[in-house]
Amino acid sequence: MRSKLKQFGLVMTGVFAGVMISLNFSANADKVALAPLPVEELRAFADVFNAIKQGYVEPVEDKRLITDAISGMLSGLDPHSAYLDAEAFKDLQVGTQGEFGGLGIEVGMEDGFVKVVSPIEDTPAFRAGVKTGDLIVKLDDTPVKGMSLNDAVKRMRGKPKTDIVLTIMRKGENRPIVITLTREIIKVQSVKSKIVEPGYGYVRIAQFQENTAASLVQHLDKLAKGNDLKGMVLDLRNDPGGLLHGAVGVAAAFLPANTLVVSTDGRTEDAKREYRASPEDYLRGTRDDFLRNVPPTARDLPMVVLVNGGSASASEIVAGALQDHKRAVVMGTQTFGKGSVQTILPLNNNTAIKLTTARYYTPSGRSIQAKGIEPDIVVEDTANGSSKRVREADLQRHLGNDKDPDAERKTEQKDKTAAPAEDEAAEQPRFELAGKDDRQLDQAINLLKGLQIVQSKSK
Repeated sequence: MRSKLKQFGLVMTGVFAGVMISLNFSANADKVALAPLPVEELRAFADVFNAIKQGYVEPVEDKRLITDAISGMLSGLDPHSAYLDAEAFKDLQVGTQGEFGGLGIEVGMEDGFVKVVSPIEDTPAFRAGVKTGDLIVKLDDTPVKGMSLNDAVKRMRGKPKTDIVLTIMRKGENRPIVITLTREIIKVQSVKSKIVEPGYGYVRIAQFQENTAASLVQHLDKLAKGNDLKGMVLDLRNDPGGLLHGAVGVAAAFLPANTLVVSTDGRTEDAKREYRASPEDYLRGTRDDFLRNVPPTARDLPMVVLVNGGSASASEIVAGALQDHKRAVVMGTQTFGKGSVQTILPLNNNTAIKLTTARYYTPSGRSIQAKGIEPDIVVEDTANGSSKRVREADLQRHLGNDKDPDAERKTEQKDKTAAPAEDEAAEQPRFELAGKDDRQLDQAINLLKGLQIVQSKSK
């Protein structure tokens, strides 16, 4: 019997090695030759595979075992690498266009639970009061523990006008919070704008999508017409990020042509890149260069960029670029700190893997990862301070900051001194961005006017 198991294990080692070579070849056909496969470890995998096939209490399909193994390999790397089955891959492609069905939450995994990175504005989750850092522990009557992130996302998405019950654990709350949400077609309006008061424009980017930069140009043109603008506020608060070329295009709208926006560095040659304010880096396909229509005032108006702990990834790239080139004053609180690049590698069966392949660096060479962008001027959400937010450095298996190994410790110390106690934070009122109680926007306008800023008590 043992001899048969051993023989089966050797066969499975060859089969699995072949599968891995096939997957790697389809995703990396133009890369260098494969590294040698770890034969002993593959034999161990084959032994486990065989033990499950022979002895598990119920029959399990080979496809499920292989898929779960691939998913486990990726999810064990960092919080952002993942296996995308055909449905998840399709959802990802649809989501970048700005429309999908569901609740409106950017999520990740933490300790086996779904963790809210950021609720998306004007969605069922946002209106119901779901907050950054919430842990979703049950979906309807099904515990989340043990689910993959893809499975949890599938359960949260569904037909419009159908309900789902979320059970949430939140810091500062002694008991779970139960919320019933009704699914909607989530249409994320990437860019919004208005005149805050005569002479001062306001542009809000909620998420970086395929057409965000082009939409920004239209909003800037609308603000410039008929208004004698004296200053501009770019609001990136609670913006969870999105497409890289969208971020490059947004930064390019405010910077001189060919200015360095962001660079990346990883192990492979194609992971080492510079992205500049040039059409080849922000356009896709044969589209006309929409930045030709940017009003001239956009490149020299006094400008404030608002950020907070919900500003992540692409929004951090924009804030870092405008800060390094001294094009704008960055105001608010420290950003999330997601400075890693995820590359989507399609496989040959309509699935894909999302793999972390590089880190982002600001034009001056600062690493965003696990640190974020520190504002030039700290202004808390309220006069009593800001609620402590979950950041990249709080996520399990996150990448470290290669430029500043002590970044996490510094951030933790800053949070301890700046954040109010949990019970105080839990009682802080929720305010509408760009609404009448938006203290940070008020202070941004004051700065643009040259008025004295009332510093937060933590400064």
